[in-house]
Amino acid sequence: MVMSRDRKAGRSHNVKTDNSFFERVEEFKYLGTTFTHQIYIQEEIKSRLKSGNARYLSVKNLLSSDLPSKNLKIKMYRNIILPLILYGCETWSLTPREECKLSVFENRMLRRIFGPKRDEETREWRKLHNEELDHLYSSLNII
Repeated sequence: MVMSRDRKAGRSHNVKTDNSFFERVEEFKYLGTTFTHQIYIQEEIKSRLKSGNARYLSVKNLLSSDLPSKNLKIKMYRNIILPLILYGCETWSLTPREECKLSVFENRMLRRIFGPKRDEETREWRKLHNEELDHLYSSLNII
């Protein structure tokens, strides 16, 4: 992949090594990260969140079951889902929009883990508020 400010740079150049040719590409995936000639962190985060949802669906029965404790479910979330999403995140420069997407994903996962809460006054089930999730999940948030 050729990276240059000049859009025409390297258009016709291929790399040849030991009688093998490697063509110029616009993007490629390496160790789960998609590299492009431009920095599109939005697409990378979108792809990671999609993979995180797929991973959640693979363990959904365990995370939504009443059998494992909440602590075990949180450990599963931290060890199975989070590493997939945050792999290589040290190189990301997040905008508030990407931070919001990551926070929404994490809160959705935590709501699935902790389940609904019964309101004491109305006796109806409701979703947990973000502040309640922060209190229940005492670890650092995804950002």
